[in-house]
Amino acid sequence: MQKLKHVEEQRGVGRAQILEAIRKAGNIARIDIAKETRVSPATVTAITSELMETGLIEEIVPDEPRQKAKRGRPRVALKIRGDAFPVAGVKVARETLSTMIVDFAGKELANHEYTLTNPSMTPEELAEEILRALLMTSQKAGMELSDISAIGVGLAGLIDAPRSFVHWSPSLDRRNVDIGETFEKVFHCPVLVENDANLVAKAEQLFGHGRNLSNFIVITIEHGVGMGIVIDDKIYRGTRGTGAEFGHAKVQFEGALCQCGQRGCLEAYVGDYALLREANAVIAGEPLTDLTTLWKMAQSGNPLANAVFERAGKMFAMGLANVVNIFDPELIILAGGRAAFDHLDLKEVKREMRAHMIAIDVEPTEVIAHQWGDEMWAKGAAAYALDGVAASKIRELAKNAS
Repeated sequence: MQKLKHVEEQRGVGRAQILEAIRKAGNIARIDIAKETRVSPATVTAITSELMETGLIEEIVPDEPRQKAKRGRPRVALKIRGDAFPVAGVKVARETLSTMIVDFAGKELANHEYTLTNPSMTPEELAEEILRALLMTSQKAGMELSDISAIGVGLAGLIDAPRSFVHWSPSLDRRNVDIGETFEKVFHCPVLVENDANLVAKAEQLFGHGRNLSNFIVITIEHGVGMGIVIDDKIYRGTRGTGAEFGHAKVQFEGALCQCGQRGCLEAYVGDYALLREANAVIAGEPLTDLTTLWKMAQSGNPLANAVFERAGKMFAMGLANVVNIFDPELIILAGGRAAFDHLDLKEVKREMRAHMIAIDVEPTEVIAHQWGDEMWAKGAAAYALDGVAASKIRELAKNAS
């Protein structure tokens, strides 16, 4: 009995591996799947038959002229079945909800931006706001909300993703929330909750600069500072789901107050709110409420505004050096609305980062900026939902086989 259980577990791993290979390739023949995954051709044939019966994949017969076709049966490729299980992704920001519906192949069907009435609310209020936003999005896609197979939600904060449990988030007015239980009362389908920076890493892995990399790091810079880590092609979360909290790494003892409630966090010197707080403390006149105005002041030569950005850049460079010294990733991607600000991408900042790095005689980790809108964060959330649907269907196959 134990041996049979082990065999089925191995087969489950094989199903997930083969499905992922098909998704990455776009379309691929069975013999090439076997080479890519190092699974025997016979096992690939058996597993792909199961995946087809479940509706996860489908065949593509090449439309070749008969005279060009090779002898025998033409090579049949496999691809993800796009119309099988549409999913939704939601990015919860401070002032907006960005939503997106994609088909099972990841093709965008509709997106929508919804204005929030409150940056911090009860779990029930957040669930209702997401519901309203998704109803509007599904209407744009020409479908019912009940057609959606799963919903991925990206939140800033400390989140135990496997349990959909929020230890703390600036979007919620309380700590230690079983947000999964709240969402279950509102939505008809599974809702998977994840730290939003991890979802950006997922989006970069599937659609962006991390597509062909096994080890890379995404750092998000907006109202707060987040980090998503990909190690050996997998998102790293830590044992409690609170790993990779780059923004809450301590850079000064008893330093500036962070929105998490502690002092001396990197975010308290680099996040949007931190820069505005510092600027308003040193620059006379009307209170500054947005970074664009502060940045224009710096560009026009205001020394105090320049000093605010210069300090943030130095703090950020030191933080980047620590990340490289600990993880030695292939690539660091700076993502989010703030990634375009020059003080985070200046040669001087990179040079200062390298000055704090362990010195060896090889090229240092590359750092690039990738600015994208909230809809791409939502696409990362949708990708997380796609993973959830695939895992659920593979579990069903294992259950039926036992």
